[in-house]
Formats: sequence, structure tokens, C-alpha cells
Amino acid sequence: MSTGPRFDEYGPPLRVEGGLRARSTRGAIGRSWWSRRFLEVLESFALGSRLTRGRAYARRGQVLRLDVAPGLVTAEVQGSRPTPYPVRIGLSAYPEEVWRRIEAELAGQAFFSARLLAGDLPAELEELFAAAGAPLFPAEVGELAQRCGCPDFAVPCKHLAATFYLLAEAFDADPFRLLHWRGRSRADLLDRLRTLRGVRPDGSAASSAGSVDPPVGTAAASSAGSVDEPAGAAAVSSAGSVDQPAGAAAGSVTGAGRVLAGLTPIEPAAELDRFWLSPVALPDRPPTLDTGPELLLRQLGPPGAEIGGPGLVERLRRAYREFRGPTG
Repeated sequence: MSTGPRFDEYGPPLRVEGGLRARSTRGAIGRSWWSRRFLEVLESFALGSRLTRGRAYARRGQVLRLDVAPGLVTAEVQGSRPTPYPVRIGLSAYPEEVWRRIEAELAGQAFFSARLLAGDLPAELEELFAAAGAPLFPAEVGELAQRCGCPDFAVPCKHLAATFYLLAEAFDADPFRLLHWRGRSRADLLDRLRTLRGVRPDGSAASSAGSVDPPVGTAAASSAGSVDEPAGAAAVSSAGSVDQPAGAAAGSVTGAGRVLAGLTPIEPAAELDRFWLSPVALPDRPPTLDTGPELLLRQLGPPGAEIGGPGLVERLRRAYREFRGPTG
């Protein structure tokens, strides 16, 4: 904080027209799991009434500007002085090698890739980042480098706190801003995932512009021209080169390739005959699930009097038994 005049020499904040106003007008701020988790972490640092005052600033629209960049959030907050206070919140962005490791884990699991490509952050993402040694959220207040140009010596001051709340709502609107703060933009992350999984942005299989190793089980390609890569066979790297086909290199196999890498290659002519067959043996299981006809009734609570009360349960029980018919 700056060492200028005492902050209590100034009156209430100047009214702002067109500021960034929190969408939440009362109660808690943050709708998504990631924005609520971010604020829970902040509130766990026992920052007390400073966050409360900042929440009021956020709802009054005192924040004029909010920008998120790798490792740094900057904002301008209007206080009682004519000139808005500059705000800076630093959080370490992860280096390229850490992001490469995280992206390999994300691409290796279809669940994460599908949710991210759909613009959503699954709750399990926090655990994946932690397992990679790169926590998504700060673990202690010291990880946040907080600076404000106001004369208040408290950290965070109400201007910083207002920025935190508006930042949480920015995460609600675009969850990839949280990842951008940690060092990876939305476009770069999704492009990398598509590359690792071997698909184009439109969902079709990727092919390379250069030469490609011959697919497993086919004759080697002629050196006179390039060969398009078969769907799912290999992922094109960001430099334009192509990883080895599934099973050729242990470190480059992702997704389903980890399971299918050791299977015997099948000639293209035989593929049609085996299209509906599983590539691996399926476990034995009964064709139907043997359950009693009253399973659903046991899962539901007692119905209210307006729809028949306890008598409805008994009538349904008899009906289910009739529907099931005699058992052999």
C-alpha cells in the first residue's frame, strides 16, 4: 500500500456510472463450483470484514476495469479520490513443462477433454491439478501478491476485496479465465487438447501436412508424397510433426490408445466383418438385472394425501406384480 494521506480523511466513494457491477445483489457471490471454491479459499484466510466491505463495493459498481493475464489480474477501483485506485493481484502462472504434463493427463481421459471442449470445468479438475503438483487455487494468502494504490494499510483493502468478488463472477462467465490466470489461455489449451487427441476443431480426425509413418498393418507409404493419417492413429504435434502410431512409443499414446495399443493389427479388408465385435473379451454378466417388482416403491418416499396417500403404494404394488407376471 502507498504511504500517502490517511484513508479516513476521505469521504464515501464517488458514485460510478457504467462500472462493473456484481450480478448478485444479495447473499453469496458466485454460482459455479469454481467461483465458489475460489471465494471459499479467500474467506478461509480469515480476512474478516474487509471482504464484506469489498462485496458492497462490487455491488455498487465501483470497479471500473478488470483484466486477467497469465500470473496477473489488474483492475481500477473508484474510491473517494477523483483518480481510481490501481489494483494488482499476482498468482504464479505455471511454466510450460507443467502445462504440458497437465495437458497430457487431460487428453488421456475423454471425460476431461469432452467437458473442456464443451466449455465446462468438471469438479474433478481440481484433483487432477493437485495430483500434477500444480494446485488450481492458492493454498495460502501468501501466494497472492496484492497491491493497491489506496492509502489503506490493510491487505486486502476494500478495493482489492471488490476485485476478488468481480473476479469470481468473471470466472462464472468464463471458467477459462481461471486457467488463463494460471498460464494457459482458452484457445491454446483447447488447441493443444485437440492436437493430442488427433481431432480438428470441427470434430473430424486430424491429418498432417507432412509425412506420416505408415499405419499399423499396411504397407509402407511411398516417399514420393505424404499420407493422410487415419482417424485416431496418431496426434499431430504443435510443431507439425506426428507422434508414433498407437503402440509404437509408450509415452505418446493417449486416450483409448492406452488400452488398444497392444492389440494385433487387423487387415483393412477384415475390418467390416469385425465392426460390431468388441476388440477385447467382455466379462460375463447376466442378460437382465433380477430385481423385485417393488424396487422403485422402496426408493420413493410415502406419497402425500393429495395423490392417494399410503393406499396408493399398495395399489401400485399390486399393479407391479401383475405387470411382472408369473415367474418361473
